[in-house]
Amino acid sequence: MPIRTFLIVMLTAYLTAAAGQSNPQPYALFDQQGKRTKYKKMIKAAKQADVILFGESHNEAIVHWLQNLVARELRADGELTIGMEMFEADQQEALNGYLAGELKAEELDEVGEGLWSNFKTDYQPLVDWAAAEGVPVIASNVPRKYARVVFKEGFAGLEQLTADEKKLLPPLPVPYDASLPGYVKMLEMMPGGHAGSTFPMAQAIKDATMAHWIVQHKRPGVPFLHLNGSYHSDDFEGIGWYLQQYAPELKIMTISTVNQPGISTLSTENKGKANFTIAVPELMTKTY
Repeated sequence: MPIRTFLIVMLTAYLTAAAGQSNPQPYALFDQQGKRTKYKKMIKAAKQADVILFGESHNEAIVHWLQNLVARELRADGELTIGMEMFEADQQEALNGYLAGELKAEELDEVGEGLWSNFKTDYQPLVDWAAAEGVPVIASNVPRKYARVVFKEGFAGLEQLTADEKKLLPPLPVPYDASLPGYVKMLEMMPGGHAGSTFPMAQAIKDATMAHWIVQHKRPGVPFLHLNGSYHSDDFEGIGWYLQQYAPELKIMTISTVNQPGISTLSTENKGKANFTIAVPELMTKTY
């Protein structure tokens, strides 16, 4: 390579790196095709959807901040319902008590399997805001004890539950497509044996239960903002697939969260995961 060309290449690389460091960004937003997009476009799409599946990394503080902003944007236009993977269906009564100011967080933590360890930092601000605004919060996840039943015995194990226990679940038998890429990938993580075959089923009962409670609490004309780990809605599978089974008329919008070394572009493997993808630098501070 001629020395002049070499110097130009090196100078360009240096200036590019310097520019990136002089204007650091806490996150970048991309559309489904992997092109940079704006927050206001995501909000416009959210306001046109019936259900917004906001996929998060559970320890990503900046994404919890964005969830709070999105909730406020939707609430500004009228009524809103929020659903959360972080609460299980057997906690709903206690959660209602907390929202009404009748229970403290410590008392809510004693119900079911308790609160997530990062509740205070990552979820309580939104839940307390919802309480002040009169926004319902739905405990959408399956009680973990029933997910453990599925992991041990498959879906057949749910048939042995009592009638009252089954009220916390979607109607049985639960539809299940083991060929969905997300479930296939999970199966590959634990190949062979009965435990391996039921591993994605335990994930599916969570996805199905969350979809079920979204549909049960979806009010006509009122957007439903659901917070869940990105793996529950990435690639338009998981909760989204079950929503298509239970209420195909609903218009669903998905958001995913990914970590990347740099966020100037969206990596190939992260393109197409959702309608909108939030890319967060790997160096961003985590809550745990």
